[in-house]
Amino acid sequence: MTTSTDGAAQTRPARLNGALVRFRTTAWITGVGLLVLCATMVVEYGFGNATPAAVYSPIHGVLYMIYLACSIDLAIKARWSIKSTILVLLAGCVPFVSFIVERRVTHRVQAGKDIF
Repeated sequence: MTTSTDGAAQTRPARLNGALVRFRTTAWITGVGLLVLCATMVVEYGFGNATPAAVYSPIHGVLYMIYLACSIDLAIKARWSIKSTILVLLAGCVPFVSFIVERRVTHRVQAGKDIF
C-alpha cells in the first residue's frame, strides 16, 4: 500500500523533469550566446566594425529572455527561494557562469535540495 506522500515524492521528479531540461538547454544556449556577444564586442571596439554586434545583440536579448522564462518556470516548480531565483537569473549575465550554475542547479534539483 502506498501513502499519499509516496505518490508526491514519485511525481516530483516527473513534474520537474521537463522544466529542468528546458532550463539546462537555455542555460547552455545563453552561455554560448554570451560568449558570442563578447566576441562581437571585441570586433566592434577592437576593430571598429559594429555590424556583428548590431545584428547579434537583439538575438542575444531574445535568448536571454527565454532563459529568464525557463529559469522562473523551474524556480516556481522547484520552490526556490527568492535569493536563489535571482542569483540563477543573474548567472546568464556573466560569461561562463551560466555553465557553472547549470551544473549546480541540475545536481541540486535532482537531489531535491535548494540551490544556494
